Amino acid sequence: MTEVSEILMSVLSTIRVPRPGDRVHKDECAFSFASPESDGGLYVCMNSFLGFGSKYVERHHAKTGQRAYLHITRTRKTQKEDDNNSGSGDPPKKKPTRLAIGIEGGFDVEQEQYDEEVKVVLFPDRQEVTPDDLASMPDVVRERVSLSMTGLQAADSVSHTLQVQQWDGEVRQESKHAAELKQLDNGVKIPPCGWKCEVCDLQENLWMNLTDGKVFCGRRYFDGSGGNNHALLHYQQTGYPLAVKLGTITPDGADVYSYDEDDMVLDFKLPEHLSHFGIDMMTMEKTERTMTELEIAVNQRVGEWEVIQESGTTLRPLWGPGLTGMKNLGNSCYLNSVMQVLFTIPDFQTKSVPLRMFVNLAKLGYGLLSGEYSKPEKPFLNLIFFVQGDQVGIAPRMFKALVGRGHPEFSTNRQQDAQEFLLHFINMVERNCRSGMNPSEAFRFLVEEKIVCQQSQKAKYTQRVDYIVQLPVPMDQATNMEAERRREEVESSGAPPSAAPRAQIPFGACLAALSEPETLTDFWSSAVQAKTTATKTTRFASFPDHLVIQIKKFTFGLDWVPKKLDVSIDVPDTLDLSALLAMGQQPGEELLPEVAPPPLMTPDVEVKAPVLDDSTVSQLCEMGFPLEACRKAVYYTGNTGIDAAMNWVMGHMEDHDFSAPLVLAGSSSAPGTTPTESLPEEHLATIVSMGFSRDQATRALRATVRHVTLSLLTRVIQKYLMQGPDTKSILYPFRMQPNCYNGFTSV
Repeated sequence: MTEVSEILMSVLSTIRVPRPGDRVHKDECAFSFASPESDGGLYVCMNSFLGFGSKYVERHHAKTGQRAYLHITRTRKTQKEDDNNSGSGDPPKKKPTRLAIGIEGGFDVEQEQYDEEVKVVLFPDRQEVTPDDLASMPDVVRERVSLSMTGLQAADSVSHTLQVQQWDGEVRQESKHAAELKQLDNGVKIPPCGWKCEVCDLQENLWMNLTDGKVFCGRRYFDGSGGNNHALLHYQQTGYPLAVKLGTITPDGADVYSYDEDDMVLDFKLPEHLSHFGIDMMTMEKTERTMTELEIAVNQRVGEWEVIQESGTTLRPLWGPGLTGMKNLGNSCYLNSVMQVLFTIPDFQTKSVPLRMFVNLAKLGYGLLSGEYSKPEKPFLNLIFFVQGDQVGIAPRMFKALVGRGHPEFSTNRQQDAQEFLLHFINMVERNCRSGMNPSEAFRFLVEEKIVCQQSQKAKYTQRVDYIVQLPVPMDQATNMEAERRREEVESSGAPPSAAPRAQIPFGACLAALSEPETLTDFWSSAVQAKTTATKTTRFASFPDHLVIQIKKFTFGLDWVPKKLDVSIDVPDTLDLSALLAMGQQPGEELLPEVAPPPLMTPDVEVKAPVLDDSTVSQLCEMGFPLEACRKAVYYTGNTGIDAAMNWVMGHMEDHDFSAPLVLAGSSSAPGTTPTESLPEEHLATIVSMGFSRDQATRALRATVRHVTLSLLTRVIQKYLMQGPDTKSILYPFRMQPNCYNGFTSV
């Protein structure tokens, strides 16, 4: 041990003790999906705290000279050894009181399922130092290395920290009924076990009303399981507000639901309320999952093998290159499905993306395509026999954290839309590939929009870049027209929706609906110098290598409530899109004059509220965008349709005033009037301080606000100020027309 002690002494300055805020990557390799559970375990650099699999740790040592690594290996415990597990697949018996993970009152996920072994490994000879070996080493070595090892073991990993942030739910509040809850002296005494619903024979998911002690089953879940709603019906009949879930009662508390407050609540008098019906909390044991555990379990289900089985068939597991599965991180099905498809495309298999995006994308691509993680999981001992696990697969934690960072939706653990994620991902790839090979070009195509003024019959042509074709669903083109009538009968009868037949819509009808002219009722024609009616047709000016199609299955009912169309559309193996190819200007066709419309705002004339297309505003709102942002999008695109408005939204989501009310110069912003767009005083002051007049600053900001964000303008100005150029030329680039690609703006 003398040699090892001397080596540790020589590298002691490179061994750090983690401090609060340090990012410790001890769950996953930076360049692969190796983990402490993988063959070879994980090596954590004791200086940078980055994790490396056995295939990459040598490279890191050779490049950085770092010699000391904490080697972490974990082996699965058998169910018999797992003291915190009931043996029935339930979570540990520690009762969470908060819908959160890894924090006080939260839920500890799978923390006792593995045995962990740690030791220090010294490169290049891979000399091992166990905690016991440190006892015979000099005090200075023993103290520093022990502190570093202990700190690394105790520190939360980066992936765990992100998971906690994403899952941190609301703390349950005290019920307003708890203090003065009325309890009936009806002589009811509840036994410690053997409960069943007083209406039906269910013996699980039972709730005892804390007013009269009646025991009923809980709500029916979306899949038909759970209960028969008898506890809810009892509340509706009696008005008794609080109920406790039997089977969750422990000395630490229990699940209490307030029907009146429609939420899980805390009852600080719960021991007293339970004692009224003969229940001693201190002697009770948990026999069922709490509501928190059930909700987290649903969101963190990773196999879901039963769900994906095709009806009447048994699916055969596959392994090998290109057949790697991705683990569900709780809500990552949208990410997994998109990335699985993208890496079947040669452009994403071969083209690189620069900087950090490249590292994470290359790591994900290798994980999916190499076959290294597409192997049967090692058999593990389950009581008295061995069980062959599913394939290991990969968990894209670091990739999800990267692509979701800073995004209000994709940084959370809420369910998301795959189409929205695809556009967000393409946006990121575009930003990182301005000067290099861009794999997302495989989806890029040009759209030609032709607007014809119906009064002058003159036309206007515009082109824009897009990545996805959104096809409408013409319900009136169903081949089984009786399906909708049958569906209405099913809904009125109270039968489940699955009992109704689906409408069969030909794919060709969806394509034909895309090519149908759209009527614009509020179009300003430069030919007649007035608003009139126009028609807009959309065609392909170019075709992509790979066409992404989204079926627009969401619509609005007569009551303006959004609903999803339950339809079946058979997509053919080949598509003939020649009828949708743009032809450009036709012989003898006149173009609309390039004349600017009259100004929307004048300093001395009162500005009236703009007339906006309510249907377009509603469609944007249904997608989750703020109302005022949707009104701006429709206003600034001149009521030209959902596509143009959507492009405006995507190009202005980072504006500081994205959700601020729409205001027009000269109008009041008081309640009941149309708010108008104003310019932040700090931006005006910044430009005026450079020597421009206030009028020049105002005109410059108004000229650029539709194309670049004000924050971007300020950052560019500040950059030029630090570099000290001629301030008179600072605003020149912003006077040029920018290149806009579906909301991705470059100046």
